[in-house]
Amino acid sequence: MIENKSERFKRLAEARTNEIIKRIQILGNCSNRSSYAYTPEDVNKIFAAIDKYLKETKVKFSFGRKNKFKL
Repeated sequence: MIENKSERFKRLAEARTNEIIKRIQILGNCSNRSSYAYTPEDVNKIFAAIDKYLKETKVKFSFGRKNKFKL
C-alpha cells in the first residue's frame, strides 16, 4: 500500500511529537535538586530556548495571511 501525504504526515508527526514529549520528560529529571544544582537563570535560559524554537516551528505551520508591504 502506498502512503499518501496526509498519512505520512500523521505517522511522522505522531512519532516525532512523542519523541519530543519523551525528551521533555527526561529533561524534567534534571529538576532533582538532590542530584543537580542550578539557578533560576539556568532554568529560564533552558525554557527561553525551548520557547524560541517552538514558536519558530509553529510559524512554519501557519496558513493564510502573509504580511505584504503596502504604502
